[in-house]
Amino acid sequence: MEKPETAENLAQLIARLKAEYQVSDSEIARRIGVAPSTVNSWVHSQRGNARGPRPDKLRALAEAYPKFTVAEVFEAAGRKVPGPLSEEAEERLLELFRGLTEEQQRIKELELRALNDYNRSGQ
Repeated sequence: MEKPETAENLAQLIARLKAEYQVSDSEIARRIGVAPSTVNSWVHSQRGNARGPRPDKLRALAEAYPKFTVAEVFEAAGRKVPGPLSEEAEERLLELFRGLTEEQQRIKELELRALNDYNRSGQ
């Protein structure tokens, strides 16, 4: 099945995925580690919270069904694609974070949360 020319939302992408792979909501949920009701809410364009699907679950969806790219899944969810993070980079960031005071850590956490919320907004 070819990717449509127009932008699609997550519900449309999942419908296309289900047709392409001949899978159910329950099978998708099992493969990406969420409850079937979570996938069902995506299919019906219902989001349990304002943040929508978690980035790790969107990435898991693309990994479980490789005919769908990470960029394609994130775009359908109305999100920007997070950059890659190697184990080495993660360890460097954690080491830097550990060197901050408790107050600085709270500030950095707020800043990172704001950036993540911005990315989730799809702007």
